[in-house]
Amino acid sequence: MQVLVRDNNVDQALRVLKKKMQREGIFREMKARKAYEKPSERKTREKAEAVRRNRKAARKQAIREGLIAAPKPKPRPGAGGPRRPMAAPSAAPRTEAAE
Repeated sequence: MQVLVRDNNVDQALRVLKKKMQREGIFREMKARKAYEKPSERKTREKAEAVRRNRKAARKQAIREGLIAAPKPKPRPGAGGPRRPMAAPSAAPRTEAAE
């Protein structure tokens, strides 16, 4: 795996490297190899992963076919959410009687 360092910005390159490693599943594999896993535990984990994969595939297929509604997208941090237009100042001045 290779990451380019631009303008001596090592912090940025490190973030990119971590993101690539996360995407490739290297951290998950390191955690799994940290301790011995009994064959029975391995079978149980692999079966659970297969069930999860199948459920996810079935859910995506149902969404594509229109059988179930797609989940609402989660708001991303820093996105700010929907923008509201600023209220234009009204032509008539407001009085206390109007409020």
